[in-house]
Amino acid sequence: MLLERKGKLDIHSIHTLNLQYEGELFNASPRTREDCEFFFRQAAEAGARLNANYYTFHGPPRLKRTPYNINYDWMGKRLKELNSIMLEYGGRCQIAYENVHWTFFSNPEFFEKLKEKVDIKATLDIKQAMQSKISVDEYIKVMGKDLVNVHLCDYHNDGSLALPGKGIVDFTDLFRKLISIDYDGPLLMELYARNYDSFDEVYRSYEYLQKCVIEAQKG
Repeated sequence: MLLERKGKLDIHSIHTLNLQYEGELFNASPRTREDCEFFFRQAAEAGARLNANYYTFHGPPRLKRTPYNINYDWMGKRLKELNSIMLEYGGRCQIAYENVHWTFFSNPEFFEKLKEKVDIKATLDIKQAMQSKISVDEYIKVMGKDLVNVHLCDYHNDGSLALPGKGIVDFTDLFRKLISIDYDGPLLMELYARNYDSFDEVYRSYEYLQKCVIEAQKG
């Protein structure tokens, strides 16, 4: 269906409904892992057929309030295996691990330690940084040259989400920081249905972001 509809669009990344299976890709039980690899392989095949660059990945969720003892050696090993599975389908799609406040990657330290075990790319989500109560600057710092994807959404002081330009985020300043690390990848507006009433509103927000990019490029 997507192949029929995409036309000349160059698809940068794919994103699945991932809470249902991604965490179990790291399960200690081979049978459980293999069950969930069935769904991962479907996504890998879709990524290859669409010629996407990256698979936006959430990984294991944090379901308990108790401290987690993360096995970074195991995480690194499995991510290498998962990236190898994606390449089996003949495309170029690779995992781009996204910061998400309810997952292992809820803080920059996780990615910093993970990079010691595996060569992995990153997706930055600015609203997730806000929901983690950690400055987006800290995420940009640890992602650095591994950053390949950025999700944009505005928000208010109370944490409610909004179209870019309708909240408190200084996008010009954000883009200056991305320019400072030589980021030249896409900036994706990741919105929710309740954030707008019409596509005209979305387009005006897109135009606003374009102006912010131009302003940021001036220095």
